[in-house]
Amino acid sequence: MNTKEITLLHSNDMHGDFLADHVDEKLTGGVSMLSGYLTKCRNEDPNVIYAIAGDMFRGSVIDSEYHGLSTIQIVNLLAPDIVTLGNHETDYGVAHLLFLEKMATFPIINANLYIKQNDTRLFRPCHIIEIDGMKILFIGIITEEVISQTKGENLIGSFIGIEEAAKEVGKICNAYNALDIDLTVLLTHIGFEEDKKLAAMLDPDWGVDIIIGGHSHTFITEPAIVNDILIVQAGTGTDQIGRFDLVIDTDENCVASYKWQPVPIDDEHCPKDPRIEELIESIKAKTDLKYAKVVANFDYELEHHDRWIQTELGGVFADAMKDSLAVDLFFMGSGSVRKRHMGPIVTLQDFTECYPYDGKSYGVKVTGAQLKKALLYIYRDAAWLGNHTEFYQLSKGMHVIYSKAEHKLLKCELNGEEVDDDKIYVVGIQEFHYNNLPEFFNLTYDEVKANGEPKVLTTSDVQTLLEYFENNKHLGFDLEGRLELLD
Repeated sequence: MNTKEITLLHSNDMHGDFLADHVDEKLTGGVSMLSGYLTKCRNEDPNVIYAIAGDMFRGSVIDSEYHGLSTIQIVNLLAPDIVTLGNHETDYGVAHLLFLEKMATFPIINANLYIKQNDTRLFRPCHIIEIDGMKILFIGIITEEVISQTKGENLIGSFIGIEEAAKEVGKICNAYNALDIDLTVLLTHIGFEEDKKLAAMLDPDWGVDIIIGGHSHTFITEPAIVNDILIVQAGTGTDQIGRFDLVIDTDENCVASYKWQPVPIDDEHCPKDPRIEELIESIKAKTDLKYAKVVANFDYELEHHDRWIQTELGGVFADAMKDSLAVDLFFMGSGSVRKRHMGPIVTLQDFTECYPYDGKSYGVKVTGAQLKKALLYIYRDAAWLGNHTEFYQLSKGMHVIYSKAEHKLLKCELNGEEVDDDKIYVVGIQEFHYNNLPEFFNLTYDEVKANGEPKVLTTSDVQTLLEYFENNKHLGFDLEGRLELLD
């Protein structure tokens, strides 16, 4: 048996996490020490590949202020060997993404995003890296959630289901297997549980060895193995990096043995990179001038530790939109709130990193029966089984008791009164969620338009929230039993 060794490093869901933090008296995370670790590995071993499994963008003012341009500059210095798209790479629009690709000095792959009219892929679907006489095939797959985000991009489509993604992987593997590929890696951004489902669908003869994933922010201590395929993910941010030390059987084109571990990025393990330090400091100096302004003052630090429950911070955002837009109820997308805590003093930087998405918000008229239908769909089993469903923070005055066992609303009240099936209620929702009304709420546009035409209530929910916070100082919060979940 002829074997060769290779080190495969990987990150995912960095979300603009460029700066180090002090955690337990250690300096942790940040791209300077991440770059230092990469350089250390590359100097110790010539057979090193570094891959990023999507979502480089969003999460910091350094990224949002420059619409990803600064992020590409920084990641260029990290010099990844291969990158796949995440859903947040499309946040600034597909046209802007194609512009950013031209700035990148690293290859970006994706097999399932295409132009509808002629099924032309927007990116190369795969990339072969040749190292020490070996050929490593990487294939990029993105979540179907990108379709939700690109609803306004009518020319763009995607393979929607895992089954179709599996077929696409098969086509690519069959096309390249004749080239004597030594290792095949899927670089995905679909979530850890979906990676397992995808692995189970793959034909062993296609030769897929490893899935490096992202999207679900899953931190693991050892790989999952499905259908003899190793599946890994490295949490979120830059606090850690995944590391495979692989022995490749170049006769049988497979993994002979492996060791995988999450490596902490901290000042005990990783030297700093002065090039990246200088670049980030120059960008940060410019953003600090703009983003140091105080925009809110809460009574205490508000939490948002779990997007699948009602939270203090999510509730304040929902309340601010309800009061500002004068609707009966506001559904604030839990995923719109990107920080785990905020306050008591809130700067513009804090706010922007917590709520990086700006857009319209709509007033939609629904009957009480339609409102209950939507709630039953939101709280369906998929929300509790690790699937990536949409969840919502309810504004004040709403009181819902839901039984998971019975799949039933035991109580549905608004302002102390039972929601009337025949009464019309005005519900506020963000643009992204309005654009996906059937998928997220199980309501058709025809259903809701029968009650009255939906109206744009604000063209900028960011401006609406900032105005509310600046005019309502010392905000506190009481969850008021808005949602009670019974097992």
